[in-house]
Amino acid sequence: MTFFKKACSAGLLAVSALGISVAYASSENYPEKQVRWIVPYPAGGGSDFLARTIAQPLSEKIGQTVLVDNKPGGNTAIAAVDTARATADGYTVLSADNGTMVFNSALYKKLSYDPIQDLEPVTLMGKFPMILVVSPQSNINSVDEFIKNVKDNAGKLNYGSAGAGSPHHLAMELLKVEAGIDIVHVPYRGAAPSLSDVAGGQVQAMMVDLAAGAGFIKGGRVKALAVANGVRLAQLPDVPTFAEAGYEGVEAAALVGMVTTEGTPKEIISTLNKKVVDVINEPAVKQKMIDFGIEPVGNTAEEYSELLEKERERWHKLISDLNITLD
Repeated sequence: MTFFKKACSAGLLAVSALGISVAYASSENYPEKQVRWIVPYPAGGGSDFLARTIAQPLSEKIGQTVLVDNKPGGNTAIAAVDTARATADGYTVLSADNGTMVFNSALYKKLSYDPIQDLEPVTLMGKFPMILVVSPQSNINSVDEFIKNVKDNAGKLNYGSAGAGSPHHLAMELLKVEAGIDIVHVPYRGAAPSLSDVAGGQVQAMMVDLAAGAGFIKGGRVKALAVANGVRLAQLPDVPTFAEAGYEGVEAAALVGMVTTEGTPKEIISTLNKKVVDVINEPAVKQKMIDFGIEPVGNTAEEYSELLEKERERWHKLISDLNITLD
């Protein structure tokens, strides 16, 4: 009996050791097959552009196909759940924005995934800084003039957004708190129809990212008053930051990072991070991102995780204080 137990124990140890070596070998040789890159929005938008801009050179760098798979719906929850349920081997990655990793867990009482427990950060790929825009017909030329106009017409003016719970929506709510103003939210299905109504004067303002708003801004259809960024944007050098206008607390951007399934081996996370960051730092890729209106980042997985923690702390407080919910 003792011999039998010893034999079984030895066998189990051998199998266990084999499992460890196989897992290690798999991590060492990653990637050995196609990588599926899920984008939680339809083709043609900013997140899709970013994924496809990086996917092609990434495929060349890793020697495997990187397939971009658009899975919109559920305020990014459908794609997030798909990623969370995937095998934790690094062959399924997700473009995750603020909604996925920060806002949703505060906006919904019940969420079909847990951004902390189910998804593993790889790197922040880029930022889409928010910009306050108004109609050129408004005769408003500065943040101070905008704030005064809203205060003089408290509760009578409207602002548009790309949708309830979007970075565009919450960025304006942040400005409302910081400036002490009362302006009514009108959510749209996307930035383009909201921008059209700002240009036409149906709504008085909105926060928009440069990727979505560049054509309207450069074409003179809307007027940019300030950027919710730490520094001025290279594409809009004459537009001041909110800090320059006296509102230092108004910083907001759509942050789009790459995440994968929780439990993915650290070696694979490290490999993914290095390859993606290398691609982002390629001059042609970086310039393409900048031209589209994206601020390239490409940080470490640890830096991205720390940023997400800080973002959750400040945005969850705002959402809770204002009782904003999507349930």
